[in-house]
Amino acid sequence: MSFISIRQGSAPLILSIPHAGTEIPESLLPSLVSPWLARKDADWWLPELYAFAEALDATVVRTRISRTVIDVNRDPSGVSLYPGQATTGLCPTETFDGEPLYVDGHAPNEAEILLRRVKYFDPYHEALAAEITRLRRLHHAIVLYDCHSIRSEIPRLFQGVLPNFNIGTNDDKACDAAITDRVAAICEADERFSRVVNGRFKGGYITRHYGDPEEGINALQMELACRGYMEEPAAPTPENWPSPFNPAPPILQILKTILESFIP
Repeated sequence: MSFISIRQGSAPLILSIPHAGTEIPESLLPSLVSPWLARKDADWWLPELYAFAEALDATVVRTRISRTVIDVNRDPSGVSLYPGQATTGLCPTETFDGEPLYVDGHAPNEAEILLRRVKYFDPYHEALAAEITRLRRLHHAIVLYDCHSIRSEIPRLFQGVLPNFNIGTNDDKACDAAITDRVAAICEADERFSRVVNGRFKGGYITRHYGDPEEGINALQMELACRGYMEEPAAPTPENWPSPFNPAPPILQILKTILESFIP
């Protein structure tokens, strides 16, 4: 599939990057309020930030399709990952700030959502599952590291300023607690940065669906506050967001140490 990128490695580590995509099919553009709004909530620059993972011989699976088209990290059944809290669905109709994504009357209906699921969601998960199976044949246990980022302040989704590192393991159901503790310790070793484990973000569909420590699949979501690796404007606009990628952000060494800790 041209919209899915797979870098196969032999290390017991898979990086999933489900939200960095910015591609939107041309046929959908007339239905959207604006292309910028449709890309506003992308997890910006994560393929560039984690480019060092190739040197670790990690496997990397990512989609180039925008999460506005379909969010491959949401439960396809429609069940909310965070009941009672603001979130977005399989085919979002609003930005994180509550702005409408679609022109009135043009939001995707059930038939359109199903079409997008078959065309984009299912192939991504087929690719991810295949890589998990391949690496489990090579290793007793692997780590599925789900890469995410989000603006540090979004009042509609959470109060105050988000910690730099938000580690989600579905309350240790998806990952061996020893691995979670090791990652948390690496994050807090540098006092410039803050971290939380299973706070506002406990892991999305990918972490919860695939994580099975007893079967040797340790799934962990890392939600980075964007300020750790790029400039964040007080109010994002088409003129200032996204800001340019910083090739040497302060958190880079911490991320390298985390991923290196998964390699025997």
